[in-house]
Order: sequence, then structure tokens, then C-alpha cells
Amino acid sequence: MVYRAICYGLIGFGSLCFVIVLYDQLYGSPVRTRIEGLVEAVKFWEKTDEIEEAEDSNSTLSEIQQVIDLQRSTIYEEMIDYQFPNGGYSIYCSKLEDLVMESDGNPMRSIIVTTWRSGSNFLGRILAAHPGVFYHFEPLSDFDVVQIRGPPLAGPAMTNLRAVMNCEYANAGHHIEWVKTHPWIFQVNPPLGTQCQAHESICYNRRFLSEMCKLFPFQLVKLIRLRLHIVQELLADKKLAVRLLLLVRDPRGTLQSRKHTPFCQRGRDCVDAGLLCADLVSDYNAAVELQNKYPSTFRVLRYEDLCAEPYKQVEELFQFYGLNFHPNVKKFLDTHTKTDTGNEFSSYRNSKTAPFHWRQDLDFEEVEEIQHHCLVAMKHWGYVPALNVSHQREFNPVTDYTI
Repeated sequence: MVYRAICYGLIGFGSLCFVIVLYDQLYGSPVRTRIEGLVEAVKFWEKTDEIEEAEDSNSTLSEIQQVIDLQRSTIYEEMIDYQFPNGGYSIYCSKLEDLVMESDGNPMRSIIVTTWRSGSNFLGRILAAHPGVFYHFEPLSDFDVVQIRGPPLAGPAMTNLRAVMNCEYANAGHHIEWVKTHPWIFQVNPPLGTQCQAHESICYNRRFLSEMCKLFPFQLVKLIRLRLHIVQELLADKKLAVRLLLLVRDPRGTLQSRKHTPFCQRGRDCVDAGLLCADLVSDYNAAVELQNKYPSTFRVLRYEDLCAEPYKQVEELFQFYGLNFHPNVKKFLDTHTKTDTGNEFSSYRNSKTAPFHWRQDLDFEEVEEIQHHCLVAMKHWGYVPALNVSHQREFNPVTDYTI
């Protein structure tokens, strides 16, 4: 019996190894890469005390304190005469200190959930133009080119996300090391980018990042790797009090944009129409439930609707988040919605035409292939199929949808 059990055990182990090797051969090495990444993250977490001790020399602490004092004064000046909700939008705060973690306040937390090349760069920078915003730009970027739909990555991702939303950078060594080779992740956050440019020596210091983050009354998080059915648990957390937006885009536009995005070629999740549209269906199903359960803290926005009426949609979105439609935001819209300028990551665009470049840039054969995988997702979200080449060039691909 013992030998038989050992034999069965060896057969089972061998089968598992075979499945892993077969998966690796078929789909590349995303599983191995993710596991290796998590192992590296654990190594960083284990060295936290050692690294912190090296980071916090007297001269470093002095420089951090100077920058924090300056940033605190800057925020105070920006927020003079700001009209706080004071009960409006079910947000009870009447002064800056009510929203600042440094003063034991609870900030207003806004989350955008979407996927790669769905308009989130544009929307994120609109929101970040508002004073007092600390923009957590893709805090899960160190997971690389992968969509997180469940275990084993969902647990670590949510742990990291909660830490970021509480400005806890003590155990974020793995993410910070990633940002050192992808510095735009911090630069997209206007106040952090400014301080990093002037004080590069402390930019990646975890004490500095935590203290800097805790100064800001408005915390904005953009997520492009974590699906809605996982993120939704944050809506039940009354202490975090998040307001969550799902940003959706026509999959034909998303995939056309991804063709011009080099990093997408590193992961199947970024090039496979079937996976993208399965996620759109999953997000729709989760959105139906959340719209009923959390009508005041969850909403959906299509990228095409944002571009068609940017001022109207942004003003409504700011009301949802409990933010004033600040003059800085209007200025951003005035200067960023009229012409296309820069590369594919630029936030300068002609908002009327930006969502529809795919009608000219994709061959009809490519559009047919996408639609083959995406008819259910497109029906859910109100996107009209193209029928032929001439129809594709001329028709309006957007219609109404319901949640």
C-alpha cells in the first residue's frame, strides 16, 4: 500500500509538472514571470528594516522634512477658499484637516478601473489637474503585462492596493524598484513629479513617499490590471470610503491603440481580443450588481461619451467624486481637447475624433476578427458592429446601453 501511494504521488506530481510545462510552451511564460516577480517582492519585503535604515541618514531625513514642509504649505495655499462638500454628495468634511491623513483625517478616495489603452491616461490627467490630488498612477505596474482576474495574484494585488490607498510605502520596495526603471509612473503625478525632479535623491525613499502622500486631501488611483469583480470589495470598506468608476472603451478602438503600444507585445492579455472582451463581459456583469448595490459610490463612463462631451461628462464626474469643477480642470480641458499632439501616450487630443481612429486604421478583416470575439461585449456596452468596408468608414459605432 505504501509503495502504491508513493507511486500515485509521483504520477500526480509528474502530471502537474507536465501541465505547467505545456502551458508555458503554449502561452509563453506569464505564470513563471508573475511567480518570479512575487518571489522578488517577498525578498524586498524581508529586507525592509535593512533598507529603511540605509535610506534614513540624517541628511536624507533633513531633506525629506524640508520638502514635506514646502509641499504642505503649497497645498494649503492651493486650497484656500476651496468649497468643501460639508455634507454634499454624502461627504462630511468642512476643512482641509478633515481630509489629510497627516492630521488623522480621511481623504476622499477616487478609483478608475479600466484596461490598457482605454482612455485612462486622458481621464487620469483631467482629474489630476485638480489641486490637492495625489495621483497613484498604475500602482500595480510591477505585475507587468497581465490582467489579474483571481488567485494567485488577486491577494497580493489587493494587499498592495490597500497599502497604497493608506499611503503605506514601507513594504513597497518591489514596486519602487520597478519605478526606478519606469520613472514616468511617478512623473505623471504632478506634485510628486515636481519634487522628484528637484530632489532625485529622496524620490524613491519610502519614508518620503509615505509622508508626501499623507499631505493630500484627494487620493486618485488608476488601475488597468485588476478586474472589477475583485476591486469591488473596496466599496464595502466604509473607512476607505472609495468612489469607483469603471471606464469602458470600444474593443476595436482599444485593440487598434494597442497595436502601436510596444509593451503590449510582451503579454497575451494585451493582444488577445477574446481575453479583452471576456473581461468586458465580466466587468459588465459586475457593474450591473454594483450599480444596484452602491448607486452613490459606483458609476460607469464610456470613453466615447467622455470625448463627445468632455466638459459635461467631467463636471458630472467631479460631482460624483465630490470634487469642485476647479478652474484648473477647465483650463486643462481647454488646452487638451482640441488638437492631437505628441505620441500615443499624450493627453493632447482632438476629443471628437480620438475614439474613432480605428475606423481608418484597421482593415475590415481585422475589425471582423475582433467583432467575432466581441459581439456579446459590444452588445452589452452599446457598440455597433461594422458590416463592410464602406460602412466601417462612415457609420457611428456608438449607441445607447443600459446597466
